[in-house]
Amino acid sequence: MRTSLFDSMQSAVKNWWMSVLLGILYVILGFWVFSTPLESYVTLTMVFSIFIFASGIMEIAFAVANSNQTVGWGWYLTGGILDLIIGILLISNPLITMAILPFYIGFWLMFRGMMAVGLSIPLKTVGMRNWGWMLIAGIATIIFAFLIISNPLFGSMSIVYTSAVAFIMVGVFRIFLGFSLKAFNLK
Repeated sequence: MRTSLFDSMQSAVKNWWMSVLLGILYVILGFWVFSTPLESYVTLTMVFSIFIFASGIMEIAFAVANSNQTVGWGWYLTGGILDLIIGILLISNPLITMAILPFYIGFWLMFRGMMAVGLSIPLKTVGMRNWGWMLIAGIATIIFAFLIISNPLFGSMSIVYTSAVAFIMVGVFRIFLGFSLKAFNLK
């Protein structure tokens, strides 16, 4: 059964690789954070800030490139604008950012997790196999976001490791989304 969601996603697959690339970058960032827990918190703060800023640019580009074909493209645009604004705020205020980074990351990841959950459910309705993994990644990201927000003073190590896992989960979501979009092109 063909639906308008299916038709709109099928026509948007020309940029599926952007989601995969962004997902790979998230996974790389997650593993980098795991491998360098003793790095300066200032350095980690700046890396997060730049990465969130770059993520916003790519998300906005994806949304604009697919605005005429994708149902719900506004979610991508909203996410990109949110990332861009948060990235600018984090980069421009490094001292304040160090103190409030857990809250920024927590709320940012919460939005991303909700986005993953919200986008995975329509994929189920069109019969995509990977929708369950995207749902799990979204729920796990929301859980990690709550952990970060509720325990910002728990210690920099817990924030570092929780952030690393959450970045990997967001990356997994983006990779599955990208390959799901590509699969529409093959049908």
